[in-house]
Amino acid sequence: MRFIEDRISVICNELKELAFVKKEPVSGVVYKKGLYFYPHEADESAEPWEEFDSKTMHWYGPDKHYWFRAEYTVPKSMDGKTLYLKVATQVDHWDYAKNPQFLLFVNGQMTQGMDLNHQTVMLERCAKEGETYTIDLQGYTGVMFAELTFTMEAVEVDEKINEIYYDIVVPLQGFSRMQEDDKVRKDLRTILNNTVNLLDLRTPYSEEFYQSIEEAHNYIQKALYEDMSGYEDVIASCIGHTHIDVAWLWTVAQTREKVARSFSTVLKYMDEYPEYKFMSSQPALYQFLKERYPETYEKIKERVKEGRWEPEGGMWVEADCNLTSGESLVRQFLYGKKFFKDEFGIDSRILWLPDVFGYSGALPQIMKKSGIKYFMTTKLAWNQINKVPYDTMMWRGIDGSEIFTHLITTLGVGQSEADFFTTYNGMLHPDAILGGWHRYQNKDINNDILIAFGYGDGGGGPTREMLETSKRMQKGIRGIPKVRQEFAGNYFEELEERVEGNKSLPVWEGELYFEYHRGTYTSMGRNKRSNRRCEQLLMDAELLEVLTGTSEKEEMDKIWRTVLLNQFHDILPGSSIAEVYEVTKKEYAEIESRLAEMIAEKLNLLMDDGQDKISVFNTLGFERNDVVNLGDCHAAALTDESGKVYPVQETEQGAVAYITDIPAKGGKTLQLLETAGTAESKIKITENGVETPFYRISIDENGLFTSIYDRECDREVLKPGEKGNLLRMYEDKPMHYDCWDIDMYYSEKYWDAEKADKIQWIEEGPVRATLEIQRTISNSVIKQKIHFYADSRRIDFSTWVDWKEHQHLLKVHFPVNIHSDEATFEVQFGNLKRKIHGNTSWDEARFESCGQKWMDISEGHYGVSLLNDCKYGYSAKDSNIALTLIKSGIEPNKTADQEEHVFTYALYPHKEVWCAVGTVQEAYKLNQPAYAAAGELKNSGKSFISTDKNNIIIETVKPAENGDGMIVRLYDCENSLTKATLTFAEGMLESVEECNLMEEKEADIETCGNSFTVSVKPYEIKTYRVRLK
Repeated sequence: MRFIEDRISVICNELKELAFVKKEPVSGVVYKKGLYFYPHEADESAEPWEEFDSKTMHWYGPDKHYWFRAEYTVPKSMDGKTLYLKVATQVDHWDYAKNPQFLLFVNGQMTQGMDLNHQTVMLERCAKEGETYTIDLQGYTGVMFAELTFTMEAVEVDEKINEIYYDIVVPLQGFSRMQEDDKVRKDLRTILNNTVNLLDLRTPYSEEFYQSIEEAHNYIQKALYEDMSGYEDVIASCIGHTHIDVAWLWTVAQTREKVARSFSTVLKYMDEYPEYKFMSSQPALYQFLKERYPETYEKIKERVKEGRWEPEGGMWVEADCNLTSGESLVRQFLYGKKFFKDEFGIDSRILWLPDVFGYSGALPQIMKKSGIKYFMTTKLAWNQINKVPYDTMMWRGIDGSEIFTHLITTLGVGQSEADFFTTYNGMLHPDAILGGWHRYQNKDINNDILIAFGYGDGGGGPTREMLETSKRMQKGIRGIPKVRQEFAGNYFEELEERVEGNKSLPVWEGELYFEYHRGTYTSMGRNKRSNRRCEQLLMDAELLEVLTGTSEKEEMDKIWRTVLLNQFHDILPGSSIAEVYEVTKKEYAEIESRLAEMIAEKLNLLMDDGQDKISVFNTLGFERNDVVNLGDCHAAALTDESGKVYPVQETEQGAVAYITDIPAKGGKTLQLLETAGTAESKIKITENGVETPFYRISIDENGLFTSIYDRECDREVLKPGEKGNLLRMYEDKPMHYDCWDIDMYYSEKYWDAEKADKIQWIEEGPVRATLEIQRTISNSVIKQKIHFYADSRRIDFSTWVDWKEHQHLLKVHFPVNIHSDEATFEVQFGNLKRKIHGNTSWDEARFESCGQKWMDISEGHYGVSLLNDCKYGYSAKDSNIALTLIKSGIEPNKTADQEEHVFTYALYPHKEVWCAVGTVQEAYKLNQPAYAAAGELKNSGKSFISTDKNNIIIETVKPAENGDGMIVRLYDCENSLTKATLTFAEGMLESVEECNLMEEKEADIETCGNSFTVSVKPYEIKTYRVRLK
């Protein structure tokens, strides 16, 4: 018969309504405006209580807090009944958790979050006449509505009707993923139809009605949940989950509230559903709850002990993995894993990053050396063009480290299987789970898929409907995957064991590039600049802590946690609302100021008074020849102990000098000279450009480079007839996510900033010549100071922009005379090559790529590197290398990047290839300037620690987390197996231990006096605990 399934659906809808037997409004509601965290705080507030009439009154947003209160006494009619409370507004659609949300307290105790997905809460399974409940609601309007209704009702719910409703509807919901003539579908349909035929709905709540409910229940339990159950050919391992963005369309302050609402909802449902298991990542969120609601936090700790709540995820927050530095990624794991270990006794094994915008090729090694065994994401299913061909695989990083990886494949309910998008906000729903199984691409080696189910971002996580569905699907209904609620960690262990040794287990090599959200390399440039600066200052301060034997661990931990928090994958990428960046602006300013103070204080401890002397200090891990800003220094020249003279050039920004042989992780003292020699200047400004010892550069009347002739290598750097340092503004109107995306058609329309409003040489001296250029493009002003050096091949472009555009991006172009189909880009602790053509769809999609401090394009014996001090987005089509400078989207931040920008990029032409000429070192020098201070350095001319190999970068020297010695971290930057010796200038080595990134001992290292020798594999990160005598 036709339409039988529709008939069953109609009956289900009626049963759903009948389950809500009776509703009555809760009267006597009062309210007061303001944000309070506990009922007693609302009581203590001077704000008066006012009556709230739900029929005639509204509460008003957006972004406002109210506190509602009422008392409800159980009437005789509710005695012995199951009593629910329902809270609602007029809003009936979910929209990224921007809508109204509540935190419920019953009799002074936090009970549950309430939102569009959780409008009801069970107050009592068996209510007692005369019992009174004091109901408090912390209400938040959300940001979508200016005017809201508010209703509160007591509801009688009939659990028997609910039971039969779910018994019928759960298998019915799986039909949409089955073939019309599927035998299993037909058999299930027959049982469901027979069940419906047993129901007598003529007089609801009558004796006959309940008798029919019982008959139908008994029938379906036997016919379906016994006779057609027990099937395990396909399994769905389900774990409750609520992905909460630390900030996005809301601030971190609002996230603190979202955590309380969502976690309290989970705890409430755990009381009602004994089989319910839940996992949540991001220790920062747990810290929020611990600080604000310690009693609720303690309940979570109890559930963890019971084996029902899984704290997992690896990192402090789900951090961006393109922009975050290598050392910061290490600290994400260090702080994240330590918190879960200290608080719950849990050692995280999974890097859980469902929503991050791409995954660096350095991550597998960082994970492995942080004690992480497994990796999970879904975000790659958002790719614009290419579908990742595997869902269960080994992921091999740039150094060869492999991590067992699984991509969640859950589809949305009703989503077409032709659409390869998947979600981490999964519905525990037969349609979604069957869709996830159909979408899964490794069925030849595995029959068990992972489902993270629940609403995220303040949506409260799993719902009652999902948990009722789970109860039934756990029985293994034929034709539908059998559900089991299981921790993600256990799932990964079992999956790894299942596929171990299987030749069909695929391997993905290199980075997991995300074919979407390419604008996040650039959006909110000020925020990215501050993040990088704080990363560098923190490392400098830690080195100086070691050198001075001082420690501000508590303060440094606090600073690190703030920096790590702001590396969340919607904060650092620039995809949050404007209010988020007002907060980070203040936080970063305070951090930079405090770290600068600490560094100055510690440098001073390394100094003695020295008349007419100045000292320069190098925090980098290699000996340095560099231009140093000396500040307020009026000497004509400097001289060192060897008698070498360094001319000093005074500029508007302070004196500068090119100083050589500055020791690694150390410094040198120089004597001030009143006079300098009369050596001929190495730089000559010409009629149409400038000549340095390295280049003959032609510059047109508008300040554009028409030629960069390399005198040493006897060749032209730029393509014939094309211009370098061309600033080009592109129309940037993405299809969807404005502040996130740069779509490939952006290059269709552009305007060049060719005309110079002002151009003049403002410096000419023994150290450098500087050309100042001012341009106007559209409504924006660009000022550049271009520095040409007497002793460095680098050309620095110090840039200030007052950007007043929206939906336009700014790039700088250098069309270089290099023949290559690939370019090299720095990533954390290494680098990788990417093709720069569009031969395949994978190459075509990578039209904008992320680089940390540099990229390089080289041919056989020559190349050009493009360095930066706070930018990340690169392109290199047809050997036209470009750095994306500003983006300025309008959603969700209407004024993103419409402000002043300060940044420096540098061109570094070179002979041979990048690894032969110090590109890595030049990028470090651009990013971490040497320090200068008046006086004499106590250990002048000595390197605290150094290595004898140029490709070994000593990245980090810091106090050990436990106070036992120091930690030294280094890596190979040239993909080269290397034996390197590390030498300390001061003191003999007591002991050296090799550690993992979590500073856990792995092996003793043999020492020889003040040095030790190690073997470093290509791109390997090595960490050592060093104790000095």
